[in-house]
Amino acid sequence: MKILIADDDPQILRALRITLTARGYGIITAEDGTAALNAAIEHHPDLVILDLGMPHLDGLGVIAGLRGWSQIPILVVSGRSGAADKVDALDAGADDYVTKPFSIDELLARIRALTRRAPATDDEPVISFGAITVDLSARNVMRTTSGARESVRLTPTEWRILEVLVRNPGRLVTRQTLLTDIWGPHHTNDSGYLRLYLAQLRKKLETDPAHPRHLLTEAGMGYRFKPAD
Repeated sequence: MKILIADDDPQILRALRITLTARGYGIITAEDGTAALNAAIEHHPDLVILDLGMPHLDGLGVIAGLRGWSQIPILVVSGRSGAADKVDALDAGADDYVTKPFSIDELLARIRALTRRAPATDDEPVISFGAITVDLSARNVMRTTSGARESVRLTPTEWRILEVLVRNPGRLVTRQTLLTDIWGPHHTNDSGYLRLYLAQLRKKLETDPAHPRHLLTEAGMGYRFKPAD
């Protein structure tokens, strides 16, 4: 598996190259945004680890450039810890966000989560709610508006959260269940990530994200998917 690491800090590049190579990953590095896009085009990596604050072309520009032609998973690793920065990166098309400094165990868990693909079978159900149709076999989401159908792009993490919820219609799915399923057993207290991703899902799937009718929060417990209005 090939990973492209784009960061203007040579020490981070060196540390990640050594660490990830030792774990069997093939590593490509880039020290600025333009070099990152060129490397992605040339090498077609399986995952991009990306800093936001790079010269020539910043991380958001790289995400936009990649999303113009590829759905490759993008993991942002940045010193910017503000919620607005995370939302901007996820809105631009990033799949996950880790704040520096980070532990290598956390980074490896995020890499595994982004590259994990559960096999789908041909008889997987199709779930509809509101204007949204979720095809679990094709692993896609469609929205119908005025008779026209359009694809809704979800990040891999957003898809996994939605998949868990729609497979359990009407049932409470606890925060611990979601965190363990997606990020592993060592992240059961990272409920802030869930709130952020649920907010993103509601923006993409709910008619009124501020007053969701299908992706519901159960205060202090978790989330519930309500298929019918």
